[in-house]
Amino acid sequence: MTTASPSHQTRPVRPVRFGRPGHAPAPVTTEIDDVALVFEGGGMRGAYTAALVQVMLEAGLAFPWVGGISAGSTNTVNMVSRDLWRTREAFVGIPADPEAGGWGSFVRGRGYFNSDHIYQHTSLPDERFPFDWPAFAASTSTVRIGAFRCDTGEMVYWGAEDMESLKDLTIRCQASSSMPVLMPTVHIDGVPYLDGALGPTGGFATDAALADGYTRMLVVSTRAAGYRKPAEKRAGAYRRLFRKTPAVAQGIIARPDGYNRTVEWLEEERRAGRVYLYQPERMPIENGELRYDRVSSAYEMGLVQARRELPRILEFLGVSGSD
Repeated sequence: MTTASPSHQTRPVRPVRFGRPGHAPAPVTTEIDDVALVFEGGGMRGAYTAALVQVMLEAGLAFPWVGGISAGSTNTVNMVSRDLWRTREAFVGIPADPEAGGWGSFVRGRGYFNSDHIYQHTSLPDERFPFDWPAFAASTSTVRIGAFRCDTGEMVYWGAEDMESLKDLTIRCQASSSMPVLMPTVHIDGVPYLDGALGPTGGFATDAALADGYTRMLVVSTRAAGYRKPAEKRAGAYRRLFRKTPAVAQGIIARPDGYNRTVEWLEEERRAGRVYLYQPERMPIENGELRYDRVSSAYEMGLVQARRELPRILEFLGVSGSD
């Protein structure tokens, strides 16, 4: 069931960064009560799907459950905080930040993406990508952010009950997004974590949505239709590299099978009418892209597709067209 105002669309608030006059969360005009919103990760490929967040916020949509893994956690928290400005800037603004990463950052031991800087030093009101913590904390949506526990190989999902402060949120997004080899391990309460894509689904928080009782989902992928992940050819190298944490090596090696199995399940659920699988028509960038022109172009391409596809998404959600 979906509850809505007389029109599912409203004039969006002007995108203003949090902490400045005129900032306000995008208004809610349509509350969806039976569909989980799931964001796949994919590094900077998330810029393309962040454009869908903008379009859904402009349409006034609010979901009862929002979850994501890796870069999908960024789209998750921006959707929940309803921040039109940060939705774009959290991806498109990264290449303009000289401390965000690159191979120089990797050589200095900070990671190809400098996750400590990106997640711990950009989110306050006077920093580069300020986060609207009050709006996030006030949301009634169930939130799930997933990460891989390196010592046991378990998939861990955190909810609002685990995040009582902005710091609690950002460290968990950092853990969820820390790609093995390319980024340092993140410790929370002494426990080591890496990218949640190492978990059994290969990068989709669909298992968490099912565990919370949702059988209908809008799943936002960062891969085009038909994509399947090839088998890992460097299994031996990963076992040597992660000999002290063999669960990480096993997570990397098993990921293609888990990912492909999840995509096949999603395709089956789409045919059954229980899943809307949003997939880029063409993904123009890779996960490590740090060139501004390419990231911003990916976002603009995502906007074109998202606006064109919105009516079909609304139909799946059971939302009538605008008056």
